[in-house]
Amino acid sequence: MERDFFEDVYEVVKLIPFARVTSYGAIAEYLGAKRSARMVGYAMNSADKTSNIPAHRVVNRVGQLSGKHAFASPSMEERLAAEGIKVENDVIIDFNAYFWNPNTELL
Repeated sequence: MERDFFEDVYEVVKLIPFARVTSYGAIAEYLGAKRSARMVGYAMNSADKTSNIPAHRVVNRVGQLSGKHAFASPSMEERLAAEGIKVENDVIIDFNAYFWNPNTELL
């Protein structure tokens, strides 16, 4: 039986450490679907923002909060700030310092 892609995405997102972020593309690549970054985005938009899926830790490849519209209060930026991640103009400051790559971290 084939697992649901969204469920696979959620399992990876649950592994993102506190105060770290990753990108839609990095998750897609880890799941063997390198061209499916947009599908990862759809999964994040569908995630229950009150669940244990830290969707706020998934951003685009340059650290922009491209999924911020899917968050009510607290906002995506507020959730990241609570973890010590600074955002300016919807972009994570020093993105590379916070980037978590499942392709190297989950060997």
